[in-house]
Amino acid sequence: MKGSAKFCQLSAALICLPASSPRERGEELCFAFRHPSTTVEPKPMTYAVSEIRSAGKPRRKRLSHAAVEPWLYLSPAIVLLVVVLLVPLVIGISYSFRKFSAFKSEYVGFGQYQAMLSDQVLGQALVNTLWWTAASLFFQFFLGLGLALLLDKPFWGRKVVQALVFLPWAVPSFLSGLTWAWLFNPIIGPLPHWLFALGLKAEPTNVLSDPSTAMWGPIVANVWFGIPFFAITLLAALKSIPSEMHEAAAIDGASPWQRFTKVTLPFLAPTIAITVMLRTIWIATFADLIFVMTEGGPAGSTNTVPVYIYVSAFKSLDKGYASAVAVLLLVLLIAYAIALIGIRRSLVRHV
Repeated sequence: MKGSAKFCQLSAALICLPASSPRERGEELCFAFRHPSTTVEPKPMTYAVSEIRSAGKPRRKRLSHAAVEPWLYLSPAIVLLVVVLLVPLVIGISYSFRKFSAFKSEYVGFGQYQAMLSDQVLGQALVNTLWWTAASLFFQFFLGLGLALLLDKPFWGRKVVQALVFLPWAVPSFLSGLTWAWLFNPIIGPLPHWLFALGLKAEPTNVLSDPSTAMWGPIVANVWFGIPFFAITLLAALKSIPSEMHEAAAIDGASPWQRFTKVTLPFLAPTIAITVMLRTIWIATFADLIFVMTEGGPAGSTNTVPVYIYVSAFKSLDKGYASAVAVLLLVLLIAYAIALIGIRRSLVRHV
């Protein structure tokens, strides 16, 4: 009997009930369900409210530290971004509301923006920018996509070809502009003579000196410069496509074109959207090649908005008007980016 009583005492289940009276708030009464033959007196177990509250303080302190700690690590980068990007942006926008002269500046409100409405040179620069951006982007994308598809297949010497394809991206844009300007020069460059031999030109003249063909010079140089960007990014996206998808499509009897349009292209669509958006912004704000090769001429035929901003700010010394034109370009590019990001989200949902 004594052994069974001890066993029942050890195996008794405890239930803790919260105290009901306000005086006993924060306390708990624990009772034991015991064997009928045993007598166990109920023993109240009490915990002070102050102890319960103090137990939660270290956890809240740890949570607050965990919330602040990432921002401490990010603070150097945030300060750098604010100093390098945000402060110049605010200063540039403020300049667009002022008119600068040699020794002073005055507030003119929206006068600079009103002057843009009657600026025919700016209108031509916008058209040139659209033509320059669209043509460069078209050839860069399709040639880069072709190179990415080619480099995705194994062949002898692929590593060497990859190195040669990616080489133009490492060349400074200023040096690229000088090189292509020399190539288009009929005295020291071969390209005019090749175009004459192919019957594309009546005589070996400089392409950059003819207003009807001058824009093609910077476009060709920009295409050569920008193809590696699309080739690198699209090749990385191609490597992420599961090979089982192509194998399953081939087993189902899909042709190479069907596998490209139904398998490869849907997987590439989100990457294509973001790369096209980034490259469009970079091309539209790219003034190095054009300024080095033509300086916006001849007769303004290659004068794009970035070149016009540079000339207005540093040659005409009209920083206020140049800032207003820069704000206009910023607004147009932001609207374009928002539209393309929306298209990308819809593509990601459907893939």
